[in-house]
Amino acid sequence: MSDIIEVAEQRSKVVEAYIQAFEDRNAEAVMALYADEATVEDPYGTEPIKGRDAIYAFYQKAMDLNARLSLDGPVRVAGDIAAFPFTVRVTVDGKRQQLEVIDTFRFDRQGKIIEMRAFWGPLNSQEI
Repeated sequence: MSDIIEVAEQRSKVVEAYIQAFEDRNAEAVMALYADEATVEDPYGTEPIKGRDAIYAFYQKAMDLNARLSLDGPVRVAGDIAAFPFTVRVTVDGKRQQLEVIDTFRFDRQGKIIEMRAFWGPLNSQEI
């Protein structure tokens, strides 16, 4: 049982490192959390982003928009998946927006993210 708790704690720390990397505006730190063969699907249902260069560009663009992330509740870990609710605050074309998101990270055996999916839609976004 303690191994399961240890793995869950490690995966929760990856989520915390992800949020902190945004706070630090450090796309390299985000990429250090990802496996080489990872995909990013943001939002869920769109064509997944594949390849380190494309994923890096995705995160760098978000950071260039000064996106701020804040965790809104505990990280939930089950098996190889972590799910977590958070809020993104960003300014696009002079308009401040807030987006409520739930992300899932799927991990490989080395504890790296191999799949990120972001669940949000038009009902989760508002001007602030």
